[in-house]
Amino acid sequence: MFSWKRPGPAEWLVVGLGNPGPKYEWTRHNVGFLVIDQLADRENLPVQRLKHKALTNTALIGGKPVLLMKPTTYMNLSGEAVGEAARFYKIPPDRVLVISDDVSLPQGKLRVRRSGSAGGHNGLKNIIAHLGTDQFPRIKVGVGGKPHPDSDMADWVLSKFTGPDRQAMEAAIARAADAVTCLLSQGVDQAMARYNG
Repeated sequence: MFSWKRPGPAEWLVVGLGNPGPKYEWTRHNVGFLVIDQLADRENLPVQRLKHKALTNTALIGGKPVLLMKPTTYMNLSGEAVGEAARFYKIPPDRVLVISDDVSLPQGKLRVRRSGSAGGHNGLKNIIAHLGTDQFPRIKVGVGGKPHPDSDMADWVLSKFTGPDRQAMEAAIARAADAVTCLLSQGVDQAMARYNG
């Protein structure tokens, strides 16, 4: 639905993690981008303004003015975009919401967290380094583990969703977008209670 209310200055950053370019569309590592696209589609807003090393747009989500962000730095340097935008808007880490893939969660399962370690995720690791803290909320979207123990993790996270996997992920991405709205409007605890399970 189109939002006629114009958002004021950003009070939150909502950052989806992924890699830029058509080559990476619908890969496991780009789930964060897909959730941002879902939120943008709901607001009828393209996320395409290049600012702070990211594709951005401002939106009113859950009653809060937010800057939607898709870093253009590639996954391992995501913190450059997040740190720059957080400093520019003077947004504290507890209002930087990061959406990422998680190979330790079953495909499609969500986990909302108030804070925590990077858990081996290089995008989160770089954001922690640039914010100087791991005390920021995140929504992790499960993409499932490697199909075989000896297969390469990089190959796995850069592989595309196809067929039934893609349909399942479309539903998970919609739920993750709902979780973003819930977290912004009702707080982290409510989002954890509703979407972790």
